[in-house]
Amino acid sequence: MSIHVTIKEILKPFNRQIKIPGDKSLSIRWALLASQAIGKSKAYNLLRSEDVLNALNGLKKLGVKIKLNRKYCIVNGLGINGFKYKKNLTIDAGNSGTFGRLILALLIKSPYKIKLIGDKSLSKRDFSRVINPLKEFGANFYPKNKSMLPIYIQGTKFVRPIKYYENIGSAQIKSCIMLAALNAPGATKIQAKKSRNHTEIMYKYLKLPIKTHSKKNFDLIEINGEKKINPINYNIPSDISSSAFFIVLTLLSKKSSLVIKDVNINSSRIGCISILNKMGANIVLKNKRNYKGEKIANIHVESKNHFKPINCPTKYNTSAIDEFLIIFLVAAKAKGVSYFKDLNELNKKESPRLKFGSKILNMIGIKTVLTENSIKIYGNPSLKLNKNFEMKNYLKDHRVMALCTVAALTLGGKWKIYDPESIKTSFPTFFKILKKDLGAKIN
Repeated sequence: MSIHVTIKEILKPFNRQIKIPGDKSLSIRWALLASQAIGKSKAYNLLRSEDVLNALNGLKKLGVKIKLNRKYCIVNGLGINGFKYKKNLTIDAGNSGTFGRLILALLIKSPYKIKLIGDKSLSKRDFSRVINPLKEFGANFYPKNKSMLPIYIQGTKFVRPIKYYENIGSAQIKSCIMLAALNAPGATKIQAKKSRNHTEIMYKYLKLPIKTHSKKNFDLIEINGEKKINPINYNIPSDISSSAFFIVLTLLSKKSSLVIKDVNINSSRIGCISILNKMGANIVLKNKRNYKGEKIANIHVESKNHFKPINCPTKYNTSAIDEFLIIFLVAAKAKGVSYFKDLNELNKKESPRLKFGSKILNMIGIKTVLTENSIKIYGNPSLKLNKNFEMKNYLKDHRVMALCTVAALTLGGKWKIYDPESIKTSFPTFFKILKKDLGAKIN
């Protein structure tokens, strides 16, 4: 029998303070860079999700010694191109597109073929976006012209720096090139459409030879490779993408307020806050501070009774790409029609999220107009649910599952949500915080 959770009651009013686990993007990037450093790197508040654990297990297979306990994680780095492994190695990325794509960058000098596999969802996602630039560095991929997992990578002794134009706005592509550049002598140059800049910040903190120049629509990045990396000790700030579910949960709940502590508010990640505030929310960032180049703050949010529709500016697309699903739920309660466009990238995540977002809104009685890359949402401010709902067959996408959970706890109805374990890929304490800290009744 399939595992599911049952939700039959909306949340009662709450006034609480919570702490969200560490940022997934930073957790994986820290582990990868720590593996390339010489010596011990230590991280606190590392996210213990399946995606991060898959990254650590993959690094262990490459000869990296790692100690993980309840308080911290220690990675014993082997230096650039220092991995130690035998022939016929297989690395399983699980569901993690970030780890799957970025680990390839660190294997471009591999003398042996290494097989990369993933779960059913990841095996449907496009890897050509990182394969193509890595080929330019000199890496080889098998079978040739294949763009989905499983694939084999074999490196080259003669890595060459490259010039690359990244026009999608993908931090994974950009970070992949930046990591590969560590192995390349001379200067690798990237012109990249604006996206998350965690890798650049880490490089600067580590005093690696990186130059960045910000233009209106893109960034210019130059990296000189083959430089020693020092260990990086890190207290990983909380994840804004995971926080977004609790921000919207509070906005849609009655007479409630919430403080989320020590959240990463990097400007390339907080598009969701800008969008929600334009829709009538009053989300306030307090106790702002800088931590090793990243910006951190406490997020204060209160319930709202009324929301405005939005013609969402596309300038927020990359900085809110992981949060659009939960933003759509606020649009469903707005008075008027909201329009979100140029969101084709949303369909290249763990599931076709634009399609699933529309499906869920239709299921709860909200009219949508869907195209390949846009959605119109006809809001209903008086939306309340009193039917039975089932959510299954959503490719076990953790954000789809969390969206349904927030809808159930704020709008009503009786819900059966299948495959709740999918949340473990990014937010394993999601249900624990809901039940223990906010009093949610979830069976």
